[in-house]
Amino acid sequence: MGTVGYVVIAIAIIVVLVALFTISFVAYVKTPAPAGCEAGKGPNCENCEVVSCRFYASAEERERKKRQEANSGEKGN
Repeated sequence: MGTVGYVVIAIAIIVVLVALFTISFVAYVKTPAPAGCEAGKGPNCENCEVVSCRFYASAEERERKKRQEANSGEKGN
């Protein structure tokens, strides 16, 4: 087999890998989140202290809003 044959095989392998990646990515995006992980909230965000987690900032913001609402409710009474 000449150089052209090896180039064709290499291109075919790359095409197959790109197609496999695309199919798996689309399947990943279409897969629904498991119960308890909806809306970007991990299962134990309230008890977790891993600051590098991508959910940490949003969980902290929700907790801060809850505290503000609780404090404003107490002051209104």
